[in-house]
Amino acid sequence: MPLLWITNASSCIRSSTSPRRSSQRQNFRMDASLGSKIKLSDAYCNLANALKEKGLVSEAEECYNKALRLCPSHVDTLNNLGNVKREQGKIEEATTLYMKALEVFPNFAATHSNLASLLQHQGKLHEALMHYRQAINIQPKFADAYSNMGNTFRELQDITGALVCFKKAIEINPSFADAHCNLASIYKDMGNITEAIEFYKNALRYKPDFPDAYCNLVHCLQIICDWDDYHERMCNIVMIVTDQLKSEKLTSVHPHHSILYPLPNKVRKEIAIRHANLYSEKVRMLTKVVFNHNCKSIDRIRIGYVSSDFGNHPTSHLMQSIPGLHDHSKIEVYCYALNPNDGTTFRSKIIKEAEHFIDLSKITCNIEAARKIYYDGIHILVNMNGYTKGARNEIFALKPAPVQVMWLGYPGTSGADYMDYIITDEISSPLSSTCDFSEKLAFMPHTYFIGDHRQMFPHLKNQYKVKTNIETKNEVNDAIINSSENVDIENTFKVDKYIETIKFENCEKIEITKRIIDIPNYVTEITTNSRRVQVLVSGIPINNGISINYTNKKVASGEEAFNDIIFTSRKQYGLPNDAIVYCNFNQLYKIDPFVMETWIRILNQVPNSVLWLLSFPAAGEPNIRNYAQNLGLSPDRIVFSKIACKEEHVRRGQLADICLDTPLCNGHTTAMDVLWAGTPVVTLPGETLASRVAASQLKTLGCSELIAGNRQDYENIAIKLGTNTEYRRYIRAKISKARLESTLFDCEHYVRNLEILYEKMWCRYKNGEKPDHIKVS
Repeated sequence: MPLLWITNASSCIRSSTSPRRSSQRQNFRMDASLGSKIKLSDAYCNLANALKEKGLVSEAEECYNKALRLCPSHVDTLNNLGNVKREQGKIEEATTLYMKALEVFPNFAATHSNLASLLQHQGKLHEALMHYRQAINIQPKFADAYSNMGNTFRELQDITGALVCFKKAIEINPSFADAHCNLASIYKDMGNITEAIEFYKNALRYKPDFPDAYCNLVHCLQIICDWDDYHERMCNIVMIVTDQLKSEKLTSVHPHHSILYPLPNKVRKEIAIRHANLYSEKVRMLTKVVFNHNCKSIDRIRIGYVSSDFGNHPTSHLMQSIPGLHDHSKIEVYCYALNPNDGTTFRSKIIKEAEHFIDLSKITCNIEAARKIYYDGIHILVNMNGYTKGARNEIFALKPAPVQVMWLGYPGTSGADYMDYIITDEISSPLSSTCDFSEKLAFMPHTYFIGDHRQMFPHLKNQYKVKTNIETKNEVNDAIINSSENVDIENTFKVDKYIETIKFENCEKIEITKRIIDIPNYVTEITTNSRRVQVLVSGIPINNGISINYTNKKVASGEEAFNDIIFTSRKQYGLPNDAIVYCNFNQLYKIDPFVMETWIRILNQVPNSVLWLLSFPAAGEPNIRNYAQNLGLSPDRIVFSKIACKEEHVRRGQLADICLDTPLCNGHTTAMDVLWAGTPVVTLPGETLASRVAASQLKTLGCSELIAGNRQDYENIAIKLGTNTEYRRYIRAKISKARLESTLFDCEHYVRNLEILYEKMWCRYKNGEKPDHIKVS
């Protein structure tokens, strides 16, 4: 947010009615000498402003000081010199100057706004709001103050307050491009992408050279798969980023978004470095606090996990069991929540199983939050956010722990000199990629990814294929029953259970248990109605799979394990019973024109096949359909479903035959979800960590044959799975068996290896050695 500089106003003493005009000081009697000094102070102030604009900061500062020596109460100079001190990181001096200006002239709206901005950057958000309000009370048409106050509300996660402020700023100044951009960003945060696009376009109409608005607009268009002028937009993004890096500016492309654009990894790293430096500069401006660390002998390593996602969020779905599985004789676990308690079991489980749980959402000042971590004596502090929503990287920039580590929540480098390691694996981040990271690589032995699916969804371990009268040449899962291990389903219904040995060419034989259940056909018909929550069969209730969100919210969210019998069918989702169903359950922003064209070629090569996607977001669905139709694909070959609750989302993955991963940015949690459902994932690793995660998951399962070497290989694997029934049966059996036997979903095994890495990190620090690449032997 720009600082407000005052020029062309005699301002030694001001009336309460105007911050600007010397002519309104007629109520004060001045002698000629004082008037002369004021005029000379005005001249020095204006000269200083001109020098500052030319980048001659030292000369400008000297002129401001001359103005103040002539007239110590010259409020314009006090304000402008305060701005200089702030830019120099001299926060205390800047604050003193602003306060002095307000002492002389309490109704100085510009200084109230500048002081509010300073307080906002210090994390003193409520104090900032107070000064913004004072600025607006003095100057009701102060559009800048409204816009900046909106940003403060946004930081406080007060969406309503932010919306009101941005709309008011636009009402005052309809061509205020920054306010249009800020309002668009709020709509984007809310998931209202269509509105966001409209206001980013408004911002660009009023200010065509506005990189922040343009880059955010491009990202919104990517979210809804609007690929008109796609190649031109990509070229523009590359040009903007290149120019900004050359001029040493903060890039308008966010680090997390950089994986979506055709940028070299070197550039992606530099984008991250710029953003990391921003946090370093911010904390240097705000404080001189330095945390000193020592290498004294300890009984246990204190690990501090920092996250804004301790609650109902994919990150907690993955790692909620990790704190409780640590060996507490070696590790002392602290969890620092950056988000308020959402009241879910995910949160309460972590609170219960971590030895120490601290809610930092109540400590909005980053310096105080860092001080709390430091006083807790944390040895290794783990950043689980990176550049995702809710992050507070200022805490890490203050370096409150001697060793600081990136883990799980962000698939890329931090670019920060205050982060020592990133926990990864040799598939996701091969040693050849070390130059793409500012951190040293800490390699897990299989995959750095983990999922708690075995604990959350034990009822999906076994599938009971529903016997139907439909004749089909494809062996597909058109209707499935799952049940809790506590239910004796095999003595409740007629179940044909047998061991089957599955072979394919020269591959190793696989033995699996087949379970075919015989239930009446009317169950399939009745359960297409979500209001019919159960169906009775021989007096036994079977839950309707599309109604779980209405019957038990905690089971639906995955907070509690399902403890009954549940029915899922293709008919519930409008999927053909006898078709080969390819699926992808990622958010649509991970799809680009290249992979869409690849998927269409696959569908054209596999008769009677469909592509199953999510309306995530709904605004993307018509764009995908139109693009596919323009390439000659029949509209009925793509089936969209709504976003579902977590349990249904994972369970319905059983109905698909093959999952086609997105090479641009893989499914990470979604790939784990589909694999737990027993459905194979075909992936094509790229050059980024984010594009290689699914490959590391498949390697851990022992299913490397699903990892493509290039785009043609990706197509060939997908087509072979779609057209060769025996191969598809073999691969599905292999996935189904491996998910239960491999380490991919074994949280306890994962924690033991994670602890080895922590011990190695600490050992290096204790021995006075710099961080270096490490791995579990």
